[in-house]
Amino acid sequence: MSWFEKRRFVVTGGAGFLGHAVVEKLKARGAKHIVVPRSAQYDLVDRRAIKRLYDDAKPDVVVHLAARVGGIGANRENPGKFFYENLMMGTQLMDEARLRKLEKFVAIGTICAYPKFAAIPFKEDDLWSGYPEETNAPYGLAKKMMLVQSAAYREQYGLNSLFLLPVNLYGPRDNFDLETSHVIPALVRKCLAAKKAGERHITCWGDGSPTREFLYVDDAAEGILLATEKYNASDAVNIGAGMGDLDQGSRHADRRAHRVRRRDSVGHHQAQRSAAPLPRRVEGRERVRLPREDGLPLGAQEHHRVVPGARRELRVSPQTYRFLTHSRIAPAGFT
Repeated sequence: MSWFEKRRFVVTGGAGFLGHAVVEKLKARGAKHIVVPRSAQYDLVDRRAIKRLYDDAKPDVVVHLAARVGGIGANRENPGKFFYENLMMGTQLMDEARLRKLEKFVAIGTICAYPKFAAIPFKEDDLWSGYPEETNAPYGLAKKMMLVQSAAYREQYGLNSLFLLPVNLYGPRDNFDLETSHVIPALVRKCLAAKKAGERHITCWGDGSPTREFLYVDDAAEGILLATEKYNASDAVNIGAGMGDLDQGSRHADRRAHRVRRRDSVGHHQAQRSAAPLPRRVEGRERVRLPREDGLPLGAQEHHRVVPGARRELRVSPQTYRFLTHSRIAPAGFT
């Protein structure tokens, strides 16, 4: 019987973009008892709902993916809401896990937790070297408090918890709403809409100088479950490849089909954002597959499902999307 078959899981946010991929991979690993709480049944900001969830599910392991999150516009409009709800969810879920002596709590953070002027690529040791980019700070700091809580609870109570930091994700089931989506689904939708309308330009936020690192959602799920099984430390761990992507914020994006216009006054935030590769460790030779080239077409096909009538294909130059295919070995703390 595998490690996953023996345990009962709660995956908060398990019906969402990343959560769906995590749940599918849990099933593939033999997990038989997986509970995905829905907000209509369990308001995870309310401690009473968290207690009821744990009573109902009786988990051994909690993977906390749920978040109140959005793109640049949503972060600017809801700083207080994003801070409070994310802080309350993470803090109370972990505290109830401590009180019930659960086997493991897996906290999923955000790359937005890194300081605005941290060195590139981001290294876990730099998490506290400055303040995050202001627009993302309420969300990023609320999530980063789970790192503090993880270390404190491990020291005082012996709770086995961990804190993982995936880079920007993309792939099927992403959010294509232009007001709340992140950069790749927003660009996919804008390009498809422009092609359909016969327009010669798309308008993107920022001045074209920022870079972002992107990871295919299934590969992020692989990294999360590898850590769930193998990692037993409260030190933060990046899940990423260590290179910025999207060629300077899509400056060269598919110029065969479109020209890109910029709104310099909107959304110009952290200049670069990329996580340092996972440190190498020989023991176990556990590997995580990283971004693959078929991810973006899948994202475009998903948009076709969400927006009827949109064109199915999106052609992208290799210079723009250099999604890496190399592997990494698990960092210290894995067993």
